[in-house]
Amino acid sequence: MGTRIGIVGAGAIGCVVGGLLTKAGRDVTLIDQWPEHIEAMKTRGLRLSGTCGDHTIPVRALHLHEVQGLREPFDLAFVAVKSYDTEWATQLGLAYLRRPGGVVVDFQNGINDERVAAVAGRERTLGCVITISAGLYEPGHATRTDTGLVGFKVGEHDGADSARARDLARILNEVAPSTVTTNLWGERWSKLAVNCMANPLAGLSGLGSAEVRSEAAPRRIAIHLAAEVIRVGRALGHEIEPLFGLEAQRFVDAAAGRGLEEVEVDMAAEAKRRSGGRPSFLQDVLKGRRTEIDYLNGYVSEQGRRVGVPTPFNDAVVAEVHRHGVGTLRPDPKNLEPLARMLPR
Repeated sequence: MGTRIGIVGAGAIGCVVGGLLTKAGRDVTLIDQWPEHIEAMKTRGLRLSGTCGDHTIPVRALHLHEVQGLREPFDLAFVAVKSYDTEWATQLGLAYLRRPGGVVVDFQNGINDERVAAVAGRERTLGCVITISAGLYEPGHATRTDTGLVGFKVGEHDGADSARARDLARILNEVAPSTVTTNLWGERWSKLAVNCMANPLAGLSGLGSAEVRSEAAPRRIAIHLAAEVIRVGRALGHEIEPLFGLEAQRFVDAAAGRGLEEVEVDMAAEAKRRSGGRPSFLQDVLKGRRTEIDYLNGYVSEQGRRVGVPTPFNDAVVAEVHRHGVGTLRPDPKNLEPLARMLPR
């Protein structure tokens, strides 16, 4: 019998992964709380487009209330929901996980691995850092937008190079090139820095992820955001992996005025090499949904206070997003002006 995979959260990333794994012959079940989306996949199949090509794939898709009818347990349960839905989604996946041996995979942005492990148990949990990007703007249709060379980095909490991590990486290779990391936390904090740089600035301004890195003012704000994330992560004892292929220390130095122009040039060049797309944060804003600000920049601010590392730029981003409230933020480049005034002259 093949590996049975349940994906709790059939958003853009969940659909790209679940759709391509299904196309590759894997036994995948997509579970989501958006009724129209599930119905579209049930009746028409899942349409994928963008950098993964154009496909319409017959998939198994379930509403939340239909999960109780599952007859066979999952070998892998991917938690692919927003950070604020982590606990209940983990509990749902765990309830239908094979015992013993089934694994819950934290397949999210943010630092949620410990929260997943608190529900599922660390011995039943793997982390996966996602570097692909995608959008979901209509029911039953996901668009992949990245052109990255590495898609997923799978890791154990303790840094072990385990058989189950290698097995998951082999499965995910059917979607995008995947590797096993022995530095899950360093990879998580590197991805957190990237998310803290691009996501809220895109959500506030309406700029795409490439534009945030290529336009002067948001790029400089992003550098300061990244430097704070790196300093906090290091204070917590993590070795932060490169961001956009650039060594983490370069962002710290650039925020202090050392090598700033060189980092800006490299960020702009990297933005040109990769396709843009809308970060998930901007997608949430456009849909009038709650954002993950408290689990991205807000988490950095919280941890910074805990270890005594100042995070003024991340604090200001959180305050600016909160100022608008849920569902009322309208993207506008003018929303970045208070942050731009914080930049050194």
